[in-house]
Amino acid sequence: MTGPLPAPGHMGVDYEQRVDFARLRDYRLSRARAALESSECGAFLLFDFYNIRYVTQTWIGGALGDKMTRYALLTRGGPARLWDFGSAARHHRLYSPWLDPADCHAGMLGLRGAIAPTAGLMAEAIRQIKGMLADEGLADAPVGVDLVEPPFLFEMQRQGLRVVDAQQLMLDARQIKSSDEIMLLTQAAAMVDGVYQDIVEALKPGIRENEIVALANKRLYEMGSDQVEAINAVSGERCNPHPHNFSDRLIRPGDQAFFDIIHSFNGYRTCYYRTFSVGSATAAQREAYVKAREWMDASIAMIKPGVGTDQVAAVWPEATSFGFENEMAAFGLQFGHGLGLGLHERPIISRLNSMREPIELQPGMVFALETYCPASDGFSAARIEEEVVVTPEGCRVLTLFPAQDLVVANAY
Repeated sequence: MTGPLPAPGHMGVDYEQRVDFARLRDYRLSRARAALESSECGAFLLFDFYNIRYVTQTWIGGALGDKMTRYALLTRGGPARLWDFGSAARHHRLYSPWLDPADCHAGMLGLRGAIAPTAGLMAEAIRQIKGMLADEGLADAPVGVDLVEPPFLFEMQRQGLRVVDAQQLMLDARQIKSSDEIMLLTQAAAMVDGVYQDIVEALKPGIRENEIVALANKRLYEMGSDQVEAINAVSGERCNPHPHNFSDRLIRPGDQAFFDIIHSFNGYRTCYYRTFSVGSATAAQREAYVKAREWMDASIAMIKPGVGTDQVAAVWPEATSFGFENEMAAFGLQFGHGLGLGLHERPIISRLNSMREPIELQPGMVFALETYCPASDGFSAARIEEEVVVTPEGCRVLTLFPAQDLVVANAY
């Protein structure tokens, strides 16, 4: 099958098979449990809010979700337990029936230090966790932690817990996507397909980069996005070097401009660049785009099960060949990164790391491939990104807005 992957819509319906959220929850929890069982750990204590969502199937907004106060405990043979921000715990008891209400606790550790550790909240939380581990016969087993504030780590150690790294295990668990996850990722990409049509129509001299960002945010939330994480809008002389942000710059006739739209649908993210010229394009701009497209097509051609990420990275140019002193300085320009609940999951593909420690591509991996080529005029540049899924037959592309050739918006 070579057509687009299904992106059937936002609603569940009785006349089509769409995302099965119960199946999605079961899949994610089973992957996390398998990672725990394969480890030396008696439990995972999770603060990374993507890992919390993966294990507990709960979410609250990023304003609270990233303050290191939500956490989840997954023990061998035990239920997933959650400590959440105040009244969110009561909401989960009412609306998250896959969790036992007794396992949904209100929790507070300090909001990244705003409440000092001397208040004792961390010490109390760790005593509670130790009691649960002791009740399940896991008192002497290591505890795997993904992310942690230093005072919490020090208190765990002071109370006699042996802490090991769980993030590597959780990232391994998350890297193979189920059919439901792939459908959600495809739906998220389809939303951006539509936003790029709006951007092309709006991309005229006199509009500012931040106005394009506002347009994209508005359209994504209207379409059902649950979080617009970031939008890069880069034009004219700001294209080279790539600043990875947006400004209030006025877009001018003949500019080259590129955009990256990062949002999530039901938690599943996009990272989706497109480059345009405004009104007209110069020979230097077209030449840069052709090179970026050639590098992109070469990497897509490599994507199939059994290929190493070092082999993918090898088809991209070395940093010194496009104006950078080394691979660290050019990191993120010729680049691949896993997509899922997080923006940067496994595999990470680049000349910086993949030549040292390649990862074998497997069916079910979903990741973005990014290329960048500075133009010979010294200030323009082309940036292309495609999201792909590895299938047993090879590679399928999720991002469908036309990018084989440079699109000139509102040509004169």
